[in-house]
Amino acid sequence: MTTSITTSELKPDATTGSLAVARLFDGEHWHSNVQLSWQQGQITAITPAAGPVQAGSLVPGFIDLQVNGGGGALFNNQPTLAALNTMAQAHRRFGTSAMLPTVITDSLAVMQQAADVIAAALANKLAGVIGIHFEGPHLALPKKGVHPAAHIRPLTAAELAIYQRTDIGIKLITVAPENVTPAQIKQLIAAGMQVWLGHSNADAATVQDALAAGACGFTHLYNAMSPLGSREPGMVGVALTDAHSWCGLILDGLHLHPIAAKLALAAKPKGKVLLVTDAMSPVGTNDTEFAFFSGTVRRQGNQLTNEDGALAGSVLDMASAVRYAVQVLDVELHEALCMASLYPAQALGCGDYRGKLQPGYQADMVLLDQQLHCQQNWIAGNRVY
Repeated sequence: MTTSITTSELKPDATTGSLAVARLFDGEHWHSNVQLSWQQGQITAITPAAGPVQAGSLVPGFIDLQVNGGGGALFNNQPTLAALNTMAQAHRRFGTSAMLPTVITDSLAVMQQAADVIAAALANKLAGVIGIHFEGPHLALPKKGVHPAAHIRPLTAAELAIYQRTDIGIKLITVAPENVTPAQIKQLIAAGMQVWLGHSNADAATVQDALAAGACGFTHLYNAMSPLGSREPGMVGVALTDAHSWCGLILDGLHLHPIAAKLALAAKPKGKVLLVTDAMSPVGTNDTEFAFFSGTVRRQGNQLTNEDGALAGSVLDMASAVRYAVQVLDVELHEALCMASLYPAQALGCGDYRGKLQPGYQADMVLLDQQLHCQQNWIAGNRVY
């Protein structure tokens, strides 16, 4: 029988410490009544607990590849260090330990400001910010979603100069392969970018050419991409049948029908489907509307729509996405946790030090209660929530 102890008795708020818990998922296996120890932000050992343990399940911190906003701040509207801090704090409450703040299709000036802010965040070691996701502007108008048409444009040297920066951490870009050539995809990869495909009306052959050039993932699978058809498989068909690429899913019950989500999980190899939020500024707030370029996005329940009624991101958080996977899609808990931590880490190329609670890994960890709600959150051994 386990014995609960109070938070005040723990010593988690330092880069060196230990924590005894009733259950721990290390990214591969479950452990009972163990103590996790860390030094200088890195996990050093998992040993049997010698005394009282904290109730709940300690799991790897969640990693979100697509975060537009949170806490009332939208990155495009406020490309500032203060806004990034607000976003990071909002998502920590829901178990996110690492994120790619996402700037959607916008002017060159906003893109440059966003890159400058990410560089400053990394230089100042803002906990949880590990890079940037440029979702656009090199997208396809027929599948633009709520991205502003006025800023959708071809890739030029001006944008490439931003993408070539070496001070902005992990760099991911979403492009439409009908508007970005295989040669340009190779150029982006040479600049250190991860190239994902989305907001595209491309045919299957064009998508396959982009994958052959080095594109490695699909942004919010099914949404804003050419659908699977009997004679033209589209982007969705290629994504579902390609064994090597990753696919992000927005599991908010609005972007995807559960059957579509289950199809992706059945079709893709294990480890190639991961959770993303596509979160907008209302996450963690009671805000019911926010300014979005020249218009307004309104919230009704958990649905965000613009004036035309189109979905405009989500108010999803990572813990809620995990719960949806388990409760609605019947995904095993350990697999849902991997979809929120290990698989995103592997997709981003940091799976050798993030996404697991094992010696040598960064002490990014979340304590979940029985209902899978985040109780506490640590980044590099420092408790941030």
